[in-house]
Amino acid sequence: MKIIDINTLVRIIQSVGLDEFFLKLIHNLEEDFARWEDFYKSPRHATHYPQGVIELMPISDKDLYSFKYVNGHPINTRDNKLCVVAIGMLSDARNGYPLMISEMTLLTAFRTAATGALGAKYLARKESKNLAIIGTGAQAEFQIRAFNTLFPIEAVTFYDIDAEAMNKFSHNLAMQNFQLLPCSTIRQCVKNADIIVTATAAKKRVNLFSLDDLKPGAHIHAMGGDCPGKTEFDAQTLKHSKVVVEYLEQSLLEGEIQQGDQSMVYSELWEIVKGNKPARENAQEFTFFDSVGFALEDYSILRLVYQLANEQSVGTAADLIPQLDDPKNLFGLLN
Repeated sequence: MKIIDINTLVRIIQSVGLDEFFLKLIHNLEEDFARWEDFYKSPRHATHYPQGVIELMPISDKDLYSFKYVNGHPINTRDNKLCVVAIGMLSDARNGYPLMISEMTLLTAFRTAATGALGAKYLARKESKNLAIIGTGAQAEFQIRAFNTLFPIEAVTFYDIDAEAMNKFSHNLAMQNFQLLPCSTIRQCVKNADIIVTATAAKKRVNLFSLDDLKPGAHIHAMGGDCPGKTEFDAQTLKHSKVVVEYLEQSLLEGEIQQGDQSMVYSELWEIVKGNKPARENAQEFTFFDSVGFALEDYSILRLVYQLANEQSVGTAADLIPQLDDPKNLFGLLN
């Protein structure tokens, strides 16, 4: 079994290149969403605390099983800790043997951003060039880099209540081939945007902006509302948009649509990826990807990392499973 720690993972990504890694991941996601019926699916198992949440996210097809352990503790930054940390495992479903344990804090940021870009591939206008992001925390740069692999981004407007987070964001993206335009209000940030990413962290119900603040035909990628009691928009915005979710059963509990019911939802993502339903149908409609994060996305990135780790012959071999001459004699290890 392989163990992929953070340093090994960084080397894997650097050897491929950041943009190419995103493109490979988006391709994997598209492949896996297109074979939606092949997967054994369930909502994530969440344990909620006053200070945050800890979740297990499993999924499987007939060949591979994956799960992720992940938390969400928005107050952690006060103690100089990450809000989200994660570990994942990929196993051979045919015999149950683990194949790989991997760091997934970094991978969660990658897969979340790549899923947003995949949704926008079908829902945003192809010529979208102005991107806005609300919230410039740990996820923000990944979102921008992912969208930039699929769209001809020329300008990125950004806003956060934390000026230091905005400075960090600007510094990290300073060498990219698009303009970075800091904004003093959300309305200023979104008014000319073709694509808007909302990535706020506070666990509460807010209304960041309304459709009246946007130009016609804008696409919203709402990724900040991802647990019960946490939303970024009011119900009216959803009612006047074409809303797509990842997995309806989970999104009704955790997404923006927790404010209503499934009548708000146009489709699940797999339906438009497969072509079962049309995606964007005209240049004027508002589209809305209510993305909460689903286990299939972890599966997609874990199988990509496992493939790349094997190709590059990296990862630490670990004897976590007993090797026995007689598989019935487990006690014999102690003799």
